[in-house]
Amino acid sequence: MDERILTNEELESDTFEISLRPLSLDEYIGQEEIKSNLRVFIEAAKMRDEALDHVLLYGPPGLGKTTLAHIISNELGANIKVASGPSLEKSGDLAAVLSTLEPGDVLFIDEIHRVPKFVEEILYPAMEDFELDIIIGTDGKSRSIKIDLPPFTLVGATTRAGDLSSPLRDRFGIIAKLNYYKDTELQQIVKRTSRVLSMNITDDAALEIARRCRKTPRIANRLFKRVRDFALVEGTGTINQEVTMASLKKLKVDEYGLDEIDIEYLDALINKFNGGPVGVETVATAIGEEVTTIEDVVEPFLLQEGFIKRTQRGRMATEKAYDHLKISRQESLF
Repeated sequence: MDERILTNEELESDTFEISLRPLSLDEYIGQEEIKSNLRVFIEAAKMRDEALDHVLLYGPPGLGKTTLAHIISNELGANIKVASGPSLEKSGDLAAVLSTLEPGDVLFIDEIHRVPKFVEEILYPAMEDFELDIIIGTDGKSRSIKIDLPPFTLVGATTRAGDLSSPLRDRFGIIAKLNYYKDTELQQIVKRTSRVLSMNITDDAALEIARRCRKTPRIANRLFKRVRDFALVEGTGTINQEVTMASLKKLKVDEYGLDEIDIEYLDALINKFNGGPVGVETVATAIGEEVTTIEDVVEPFLLQEGFIKRTQRGRMATEKAYDHLKISRQESLF
């Protein structure tokens, strides 16, 4: 199966995103309140000549948590070490990363909610007292030793803040939730991407991509890349409204930013289950998708945009879903 264009999860084909990342808070578009607060916290830490308090960034995938982590290190003038929760399988994995930190460094842990509990416990003294407690030796000959760590800043990113343990969450001095973007902000992001990639785009074409990218910069950049291909091969080399509309139609991305899987989900909910309520497992089976894909990738945007609602008895299609699929409630009963 082809990679789904509209998933907000990172794909292998998104490696181009690295070259598009802004390097400073001034270049970063959107999340104005977070940027404003971070400017103050970073400046204050520099004035005190101290490490910035540990930062937790949370919110849906694709909104720029990794980019912000790199910007924080740039603004601090510090080096950044990168790790991911799933890769820290053993206590030694984390100890190895922590022991290489220099004073003022930023340690970025993506998907921090997936750090195993016994590994997470090593983070507690490291974050609070800048100490590394490790046990060496085996069986009766094991002993605990403490290693002093230089002051550093841990930046954790998660899409599931609720999965973080309270002891870990409480050790972050700065907690920021990233929100979905406005169309005007996404239009600016698309135009910035066009400049970085040296591809002309009209204002109305950039706004059209912005409206269909599920309020997510990662998807906006991905759609831009695909539309750019059509403009180069089948157009004049400039991305205009006409090329954009034709390209998005071929990519099967509708005016709300829904794709085939979204439509298939809504169609099954309405036509197979009379609009619900129905359990997510039943819907997943009906359309041949994994339950986790439905819950993590399909449903969040449909809920956000009001196409479905969750009830204690299951999922239900809303009036907006019926209108979008041009189905009357009476038709769905027969």
